[in-house]
Amino acid sequence: MSEIKAKDSAPTGDAGEEKDAAKAHFDNLKTNKPRPPKPQYAVTIAVSSRTLFNMVTERKIYEDQGLEEYVAYQRDHENEPLMPGPAFPFVKALMTVNARLRQLYPDSEELFDIVLMTNNHAQVGVRLINSINHYDLTIERFCMTGGESPTGYLEAYMTNLYLSKDSEKVSEAIEEGIAAATMFMAVKENELSDTQLRVAFDGDAVLFSDESEIIVKEGGLDTFFEHEKKFENTPLAQGPLKCFLEALGKLQRKFYAKNERLNCPIRTFLVTARSAASSGARVLKTLRSWGLEIDEALFLAGAPKGPLLQKIKPHIFFDDQMFHIEGARELGTISAHVPYGIGQKYNKGKLIESPAKKK
Repeated sequence: MSEIKAKDSAPTGDAGEEKDAAKAHFDNLKTNKPRPPKPQYAVTIAVSSRTLFNMVTERKIYEDQGLEEYVAYQRDHENEPLMPGPAFPFVKALMTVNARLRQLYPDSEELFDIVLMTNNHAQVGVRLINSINHYDLTIERFCMTGGESPTGYLEAYMTNLYLSKDSEKVSEAIEEGIAAATMFMAVKENELSDTQLRVAFDGDAVLFSDESEIIVKEGGLDTFFEHEKKFENTPLAQGPLKCFLEALGKLQRKFYAKNERLNCPIRTFLVTARSAASSGARVLKTLRSWGLEIDEALFLAGAPKGPLLQKIKPHIFFDDQMFHIEGARELGTISAHVPYGIGQKYNKGKLIESPAKKK
């Protein structure tokens, strides 16, 4: 596209044309810095400031001393970079994939676009910007809502995945049909790949709906196995993160098209408590019916997931049940809880009693 030259004549008064010309001019300004892709082409990942950076100290100041002291502390320390948080390695891996995509498709805008989506106040923005620049992160889009929930903006930003430390905001996003998860830092560090983005998903109530999990909870394993065999050729309904796997698959296929399948910088894993022989076929046939691939499918038949994830070393692992999240974190896996489905009513297989309502 050729550059739009500035006109010497006065504006015509047509506000629509002036707006289009201004946008076109901005889009064509020359810069050596990678520009964010247009949202309609990008895979947009919205991260909160507390997932991108470790803000435990700052959060404690906010809770103990209030908003004004919190903002003053951030302003006084704005030249001190924040430490990395749970989403930091994931974001770095997204940037690695973008670099590879730009090598193969220099003009393509089918890239990851990271948006900082936070309810922080604008006064805190300088420290966040300084921290992002310190780590050389490519994050150009910000949404700072000054204490209000940012989830109302997720759809407008065309968000494919929202990561937060706030489970209520995550639940709000899922209810709006947006893939979302609550992030947790690993208890210890594992060395992660710096050349490949590795994403691990649970199956039921994450990639798929919780319909089969309801059968397990209500009828037990034998009833579940009979149900899955009977409906083996009926695809499962989609779960809250199916669309994110779909977005990853779209970018993977861009590498396959360049004969880079064996050197693809995105690798996906299904890590499920299902048994392969008894209930695995329906899962694989569902993925096939969706036109999606998973690089590795691991059926654990109820065994703990943590030890296997320790070998996979994903940048992020999604699961709907907190006891799997806790087990993974203990062994060094950065984990993200998806608060969806019947599993939220259970803890380690036992029904959580709801507190009695006050009369």
